[in-house]
Amino acid sequence: MTEQRPRVASAGGPAVAVHDLSKRFGAVQAVAHLSFTAPRGAITALVGPDGAGKTTTLEMLLGRVRPDTGSTTIGASPLRALPVPTRGVGAVLDTRGPHPVRGALDSLRVYAAAAGVPDERARHALRRVGLTDTALRATGTSVPHRRLRLRLATALPADPLMLVLDEPADGLDTAGIAWLRQFLVDFVRPGRTVLIASRGLTELAPILDHVVVVARGAVVHEGPLTQLRAACRDRICVASSDPYGLATALAAAGIVDVRRLPDGRVAVAGADAAAVGRAAAASGATVYGAAHEHVDLAHVLRTMTEGPRRT
Repeated sequence: MTEQRPRVASAGGPAVAVHDLSKRFGAVQAVAHLSFTAPRGAITALVGPDGAGKTTTLEMLLGRVRPDTGSTTIGASPLRALPVPTRGVGAVLDTRGPHPVRGALDSLRVYAAAAGVPDERARHALRRVGLTDTALRATGTSVPHRRLRLRLATALPADPLMLVLDEPADGLDTAGIAWLRQFLVDFVRPGRTVLIASRGLTELAPILDHVVVVARGAVVHEGPLTQLRAACRDRICVASSDPYGLATALAAAGIVDVRRLPDGRVAVAGADAAAVGRAAAASGATVYGAAHEHVDLAHVLRTMTEGPRRT
């Protein structure tokens, strides 16, 4: 079970600040005036469906793609202004990992040399992810979580203060996800920072501090994970002849957590079926049907990313 760590208070400003970032590829607006922060000493998730602009945002943050507008800073400076960028930030944005022929340790020595640190840091990076070069030679990297560990090791030789990861939980089984959660918790414990891009929240929700939800290249929600959890309230979805009248009667009865759904139904949270029935009777609306619906983080995220952009 993943250890629940004490939350680290942000000091000295955010670890990452993205301001008014935009990027267009031909006719596709990949990122549109996107702004958010990632608190220092915390695990932040940049969450949204495929095509939301997550990876492009990370590539602009890391200086791999030039933005059309806007700016990004790590600490208080752009990445290019850091004396040795790889010592400040370790990044894993693809699934390739170390060279398949050289071997894990030899490949990691290349990463260590690029960061300007001794070869011994390559062996140390392997140990931090629970691997040894001998074990990898014997068993290979066919297991997904072993491949993930090896990719993470490529970001560690310089002992960075921050990790930037794209879809780290993709393809992992339950054991692999548990290992990843604990690794990230241990990484941030001394006050380091993690920024993750992910399609969903389910796998890493237990360890997240801060969430930035993006859709169609724009931010639609930003805040602590606790805000999203507060939205996970079971509800009754009612089909009626007069949704507006039903909502008005519910409000008059003190039931205000009411939302009109795209299919015309009214979703009511914080009330039981009897209370909804009384409000329907008071409004004179005919109820055609009602269904209880469990709302989890995946549902909240889907609702946010299918809705309009935040202004």
